Amino acid sequence: MNTRDAEAFLTFARAPHRGRVMPTKASAPPRTRSARETEAERRVRVRKIIARLEKAYPAATCALHHNSALELLVATILSAQSTDARVNMVTPALFAKYKTAQDFANADPQVLQQEIHSTGFFRSKTRSIIGMAQALVERHGGQVPDTMEELVQLPGVGRKTANVVLGCWFKKNEGVVVDTHVQRIATLLGLTKEKDPVKIERDLMALVPREKWTWFSNALIQHGRRVCIARRPKCEICVVNRLCPSSRV
Repeated sequence: MNTRDAEAFLTFARAPHRGRVMPTKASAPPRTRSARETEAERRVRVRKIIARLEKAYPAATCALHHNSALELLVATILSAQSTDARVNMVTPALFAKYKTAQDFANADPQVLQQEIHSTGFFRSKTRSIIGMAQALVERHGGQVPDTMEELVQLPGVGRKTANVVLGCWFKKNEGVVVDTHVQRIATLLGLTKEKDPVKIERDLMALVPREKWTWFSNALIQHGRRVCIARRPKCEICVVNRLCPSSRV
């Protein structure tokens, strides 16, 4: 390279390049955990995740306000496609009026629709609540059963709703509640690759100790609301950021 060419090269190298994006910490892509992570390594990582979440959310519990299994069952049905905060605004007046399964079974559908209107999907939720209450009266003497098999046979009650009632009221760890927060964070943490909630639950049940199933789902839900927010995750303050393959810090 002659002197003129050398000078031209140095001038080019020192000059700012238009259109060139210099990487920064803020724009760095998420870390990717090796696909070769073994099952044993994953279990070790899950234990560490649980330990850190336990320090951050030691008393994580259901956010739906309730004083009975029936109230929790109704509140959980109302929470579908709604927020717990919205449901908690609706249920005080609702539970003051409808105190038993018989009360809900006898409810006027048009009136109940108006009472729960703000939670969304009020027509289908009204059918589910009244149908569920009628089944409780006819099959269980008005009492909420405490088994998965019996709960999922009630109108409007799926496995997720049954898990909430069993875990949070009856203190039975029969499964892991998989809501949108749990699904999203479990995927970000690399604990599942599944999209179907039932398959996600199966993956989490295999990794998390059974005695922690209810707490774990509630902890992930709280974490999703406070820190791992869908559109603006606060990775810099996340207690599991060093264990998360999706972390940006």
